[in-house]
Amino acid sequence: MNRRGILLVEDNAQDELLTLRSLRKVNLANAVTVVRDGQQALDFLFREGAFGGVPAGPLPAVVMLDLGLPRVGGLEVLARLRSDERTRLLPIVILTSSDEDQDRLRSYLGGANSFVRKPVDFAEFAETVARLGVYWMAVNESPLDGGQP
Repeated sequence: MNRRGILLVEDNAQDELLTLRSLRKVNLANAVTVVRDGQQALDFLFREGAFGGVPAGPLPAVVMLDLGLPRVGGLEVLARLRSDERTRLLPIVILTSSDEDQDRLRSYLGGANSFVRKPVDFAEFAETVARLGVYWMAVNESPLDGGQP
């Protein structure tokens, strides 16, 4: 099983809590780092801003990225991650409440690995997040698992 963590980029406290609870429920032992806006996500991944003094560790196994974020939107975060050599292969799952076809298309065109709409129903949301966690942490083989290409 992959021991690298998950980066959850989520500004909604309810969705954050439910996501964390759902991942714990399926016994994923990986650390989950939560940031609440797009700028924090970029700062965390590139060790800038508030994370500038934090030693660089391995990239997360997957980024779960909301689209409607403050400061820097999810699509802009996606674009920046895909344009940088250090993060261009980082698995990114768009986890959003948007049901706009344009958002889905722009996400895939921007290099997202997956687009998942957050179900409105509590139980469905929990099940969806649990499946995502198991897939990306226990099933998927990332190109980054063996080190940077």
